[in-house]
Amino acid sequence: MENSCCFLLVLFGSFAISHLVQAQDQLGFISLDCGLPDTELSPYTEGSTGLRFSSDAKYIKTGQIGKINTTLEFLEPHKTMRYFPEGKRNCYNLNVEKDRRYLIRATFIYGNYDGLKTNPQFELHLGPNLWTPIDLVKSSSGTFVELLHVSTSNSLQICLVKNGTTTPLISALELRPLHNDAYVTKSGSLKLFTRNYFHGKTGSIRYPTDIYDRRWGAFTISYWIQLSTSLLVDNRNAYFPPKDTLEEAATPRNLSAPLRFVWRSDNPKEQFYVYSHFAELQDLGSNETREFDMFWDGNNFGDNIIPPKLKLLTWPTINPMSCTGGKCIFELVKTVNSTLPPLLNAVEVFTVVEFPQAGTNESDVLAITNIEATYGLSRISWQGDPCVPQEYAWDGLNCSSINMSTPPRITSLNLSSSGLNGTIAAGLQNLTHLVKLDLSYNNLTGGVPEFLGNMKSLRFINLRGNDLNGSIPQSLRRKGLELLIKGNPKLFPSVSPTKPPNNIKEFPTAIVVSVVSVAIIIVILIIFLVLRNKKPLTTEVYFLYPTALQTPRSPTKRRFTYSEVVEMTNNLETVLGKGGFGIVCHGILNGSEHVAVKVLSQSSTQGYKQFKAEVDLLLRVHHTNLVSLVGYCDDGDHLALIYEYLPNGDLRQHLSGKDTKSIISWRNRLRIALEAALGLEYLHSGCTPPMVHRDVKTTNILLDEQFKAKLADFGMSRSFPVGGESHVSTMVVGTLGYLDPEYYHTSRLSEKSDVYSFGIVLLEMITNQSVIDQTREKPHITEWVRFELNRGDITRIMDPNLYGDYNSRSVWRAIELAMSCANQSSARRPDMSEVVTELKECLVSQNSGENVKMESQSSINVSMSFDTEMFPSAR
Repeated sequence: MENSCCFLLVLFGSFAISHLVQAQDQLGFISLDCGLPDTELSPYTEGSTGLRFSSDAKYIKTGQIGKINTTLEFLEPHKTMRYFPEGKRNCYNLNVEKDRRYLIRATFIYGNYDGLKTNPQFELHLGPNLWTPIDLVKSSSGTFVELLHVSTSNSLQICLVKNGTTTPLISALELRPLHNDAYVTKSGSLKLFTRNYFHGKTGSIRYPTDIYDRRWGAFTISYWIQLSTSLLVDNRNAYFPPKDTLEEAATPRNLSAPLRFVWRSDNPKEQFYVYSHFAELQDLGSNETREFDMFWDGNNFGDNIIPPKLKLLTWPTINPMSCTGGKCIFELVKTVNSTLPPLLNAVEVFTVVEFPQAGTNESDVLAITNIEATYGLSRISWQGDPCVPQEYAWDGLNCSSINMSTPPRITSLNLSSSGLNGTIAAGLQNLTHLVKLDLSYNNLTGGVPEFLGNMKSLRFINLRGNDLNGSIPQSLRRKGLELLIKGNPKLFPSVSPTKPPNNIKEFPTAIVVSVVSVAIIIVILIIFLVLRNKKPLTTEVYFLYPTALQTPRSPTKRRFTYSEVVEMTNNLETVLGKGGFGIVCHGILNGSEHVAVKVLSQSSTQGYKQFKAEVDLLLRVHHTNLVSLVGYCDDGDHLALIYEYLPNGDLRQHLSGKDTKSIISWRNRLRIALEAALGLEYLHSGCTPPMVHRDVKTTNILLDEQFKAKLADFGMSRSFPVGGESHVSTMVVGTLGYLDPEYYHTSRLSEKSDVYSFGIVLLEMITNQSVIDQTREKPHITEWVRFELNRGDITRIMDPNLYGDYNSRSVWRAIELAMSCANQSSARRPDMSEVVTELKECLVSQNSGENVKMESQSSINVSMSFDTEMFPSAR
C-alpha cells in the first residue's frame, strides 16, 4: 500500500502565481513552424491560441521546404513542412536549461506535398537514442508525438532518421518548460499515451487555458455520467491542469460499479505511469461520503482517496506498471465506507522511454561545435551527437567509450583537405582527450600554437600541406609525439636547421644534395648510352643506370638469349595476356620454376624506351609488393622481360568474375589495397631517386597463390625530383579514367599522380563498377560515386557481390580515403604514407567490427565533403 499523503501536491501562494504568469507569457517556449520561410512572416501569433510561432531555419542546417496540399483542421496553422531528401540523420539543435523538465512535441503532416501520394515512415531520435518510430501510413492524416524529458545538458538534439526508402519530414516542433516536481519517474522519460478530461461534448483544450500548452481531449462513455460545477476549482499544484478540465468529472451510472478504463498495448513489456486528477464538485450531505481505492491490473496502488471539495488532488504512480498479456485495466473502486461512486476529473497516461546511450561529453561537444563555427564547416553528417550512435558519428571523428552510460570522448579529429582557412583554432585545446589531430592539406596560416604541445593526450599531429610559418614550439618536441610538417615552406624547426628533432618528419638536406648530384651524373650517362646503342630517342629523358642492360646488379636476375626465351615458353605457346607492348606468355625455367615472360612486339613504337625503364627499375628495387624480375632478354631485335609467375592473375579479373569463380571478401580487398599501397609507398619514398609508376590500375595489381598483391608493369615509370622541385614536366601517358586530371592538363608529373590513380583503383574495389561507363548518367566513377553518396545512401555504391558482408565503418573510411585520393587538386591529396596508415586503420576497423548483412543494417551517413567540379570523363 502506498501512503496517499505522499502524493498530495498542493502548492499555493506566490510560487503558483509567479509560475502561472511566466507560463502565460510563453517564457522558455520554443514554437517552430517547420518550413516557414525566415522572412517578414516570422514570427507570427497564431489566432486561436495566441502562441508565437517562428521559422525553424535558425535551428537546423539541412532540409527543403514543402507546402501541404490538403486541408486538415487539427493541423492549423501549419501549412508548410520541412523534408529531408539528403543524409541519413538530420537534426534540430535547441538551447535549453540543463536539468530542467520539458514537454517536447513534434507534429508530422505529409499532406501529399510532393504529389506522390506516398506516406513516409522514419524514426525520431532524441540525441543519440531512439524516441519513437513515425508511421504516416497508419496515421495518414497526420500525427503528433509528445515527450516529457529532463535535459541532461544545455542543448537538445531532435533528429529525423531515414530507416527506409521514404523521406522524413516534420511540420512543427514545440518545447515547453515544466515544473521539475511534476511527472517524476524512477528512470526514463515519459511518452504521451493519452491525456483526457471527462466532458459530455467533444473538444480539446490547450494554451492559453493550459499554461504548459498540454493537449487535452474530451472523452466520455455511455455508462458514465458527468458531474459539473459553475464554481471555480483551485488547480494550483506542480501539475497545474487547466481549470476547465476540473469543472466536470465522470462517475459510473451504476453506483456500485467501478470506474474503469481498459486499453491494449502492442508491447507486453511496455511500462506505464498514470497521473489522475481529482476534485469534488458536489455538496455532500452529512451522511454522504465519496471514498475509493485505485487498482492497476487488479493490484491496489492507492487507498482511501477522498477528493477535496473544489480543490485539486493529483495522484501519480511512483513505480512504472506493466499490463498482463498486453491488456491494461485501470479501475477506481469505492470503499465499503463510501455512499457515492468514485469520480475522475482528468487523467494522463504515459509510457516509459529509456534513453540508455549517454551523449558525447558536453565540453567536447562545445569544443567541436566551436571549431565547426570557427572554420565555417558545412557537412551534412555534422548534426546531432558527434560520437553516438557510431553509424551516425560525425565525419572525421573517432571517439572512445567505456560503456553506454558514460559520455564518449573525442579522441581523433581528421580535417584533412577540408578547405580550412585562418589560423589553427584555439578551441582545439578544449578537446582534452584528443590523441590524433590531422589538419593537413588546408590553407592554414600563422604559427604552430604552443598549446598543441601542452595537450598531453596528443600522440600524432599532421600539419602537412598548409602555409604555416615561424618555428616549431619547444613543447612539441616531447617524447611520444609525432609531428608531420612537410609542405609548409615557411615553417622551420626550433632547433638547428641541420639537426631537426627526431619526432619531426623532414627529408634530410644532405640526402637531397647527394641525390641531385647523382642525378646529374646519370643524365650524362644516359646521353652516352643512347648515342652508343643508336636506339630511338624521344624528347622524354629517363633516369637509367649505365650498365642496366649489360651487368645485372643482382645475381638472382640474369640476361637470357632469345633462344632461351623460346625454349622456356615452348615457342610462346601459352599466352596469358596482350597489350600495346606485345604479349605475356607462361614459361617454365630450369624445368620447375614458373615464370611470366613479357615479349616486346616488333611493331611497338614505345616498347624499347619502356623496356629500358622497366629493366632499370626492377634491377634496383626490392619490395615484397612489387613484382620481382627474374631476368631479361636484350638479344638484337628481341626484347623480353621474365617475371615471377603470379597464378591468380590480376585484380580486375577477380572483381569482374571473369575467368574465376572467386569473390574477394571486403577484408581481403582492404588487405590487397594496403599491399598495393605499400608497393607504391616504396616507389615514392624508398627508392633513390623516387619513382612515379604512372599506370596504376586494377589490371596492374597481380595476385600470387595466397592472393598477396604485387604491383606490376613499370614500363611508364619515371623518377621525380627530391629537391626544390615538386614535379617534372613530361609527356602525358597513362590509362583513360585512371589518369590524374591535373597531370593531364598541365603535363606536370608528381607522386600525387599515382595517388589519384590509386584512388580510382580503391573506388573500383569498393563498387565493382567500370571506371568509365558511358551508359551511366555520371560516366566517370568519381562522378557516379559522388552523385550516389550525395543522395544519402552508401549501399547504392557497394559491390552487390559482397552481399552486405562488411563492417560499415571500415567502408565509410575507405570511401573517404578513395575520394580524398581522387581529389582534382593534387595539393589536397594525401601522400602514399598517409594512405597506408589509413588503410591499416580501415583493416583494424573491419577486423574489430561485426560483419553484418546489408539488409539488416542502417546505411552510413555520408560523411565526406566532395568537390562539386567533375572530372574529365575521357582522355
